[in-house]
Amino acid sequence: MNDGTQNVTSRFREKYQAAPVLFFSPGRINLLGEHVDYNDGYVMPAAINMGVYYAIAPNSTATINFYSIDFDESFSTPVTGVQKNEGWKNYVLGVVDQFLKLGKDLTGFDCVFAGDIPVGAGMSSSAAVEAGLAFALNDVFGFGMNRKELALLCQRAEHTYPGVQCGIMDMYASLNGKKDHVLLLDCRNITHDYFPLQLDGYRIVLLNSKVHHSLASGEYNVRRQYCEEGMSVLKKELSIQSFRDIDDAADLLRCKDLLRPEVFACCKYVVEEIGRTQKGAALLQQNDLAGFGKLMFETHEGLSKLYKVSCAEIDFLAGLAMADKNVLGARLMGGGFGGCTINIIKEEAVNDFVEEAGTAYQKAFGILPEAYIMQTADGTRRL
Repeated sequence: MNDGTQNVTSRFREKYQAAPVLFFSPGRINLLGEHVDYNDGYVMPAAINMGVYYAIAPNSTATINFYSIDFDESFSTPVTGVQKNEGWKNYVLGVVDQFLKLGKDLTGFDCVFAGDIPVGAGMSSSAAVEAGLAFALNDVFGFGMNRKELALLCQRAEHTYPGVQCGIMDMYASLNGKKDHVLLLDCRNITHDYFPLQLDGYRIVLLNSKVHHSLASGEYNVRRQYCEEGMSVLKKELSIQSFRDIDDAADLLRCKDLLRPEVFACCKYVVEEIGRTQKGAALLQQNDLAGFGKLMFETHEGLSKLYKVSCAEIDFLAGLAMADKNVLGARLMGGGFGGCTINIIKEEAVNDFVEEAGTAYQKAFGILPEAYIMQTADGTRRL
């Protein structure tokens, strides 16, 4: 047992005097394909070795009991009385609500959970919470749903209870991860292929800016609206169904005057990013990590200049990476307005880069960033 499983097991036994079933649901990183999962694009996430641990057991009553170790809060509800609440409770209740909406025979259960993903770092702690609970309930109650169905259930849960109009990527990656691989996820068909991630003397390092500008969730929905507004025009003008049907950037340029400037900029980014992600998969297949890294730098430029979801702190960290010959690629990762940069750094240079970047960042912003050296991992599973 590691610390995470010991923690939830001991707290569960203490609170409920019973033996639980244990589960782990990983967070995720995303190498390419940012902000295109809700635009029918391709994304390239990988599950990681940090995540959320669950201890869960049916309790032979009609009451659901949750305890969040991280928030040190308990919450109970009758199975028949599940409704929206606030904060972390919405992430678990939304999942329960979706099982009930499907008519699943869900009875009372006890649940303790805790995570080791830094909140606000862009590693999808919320999706890991949702995916972990969905997988656990499906397993414990024998509902027989597959991982794709569970990912879609989690997405509906996040849309309805927390109210974030997220794409499918985060929960799908959490559920379907494979160690030493990335997924190339087709967000239109909800299918995926695995591509080997051969780092060969390089490491994936996240640098956490330790800032999280409060407009994140509101601006996320605004970007989504811009994309929908643009697509409604482009569908008519170009006879297409989604951004990935635009093969030639010149076609998009033809429609520039029909779109508001901020809408055109978002559409341009999405079209380019879908292309980059497909190209990135081919480069991984060829084991061309340097070429792949260049695409990451291009993605950051697009996120900052076109999609406008970066911020001064993240641009500063990305700029340090771009100027360092030991860094193959770097970019903003996650929804934006703070969080982390994801970097591919030569293994022997990791410590020096982290130290130098930390010193420069602290001098500029008065904050010491945190570094996480990532390992890929398998997806949500029973322990």
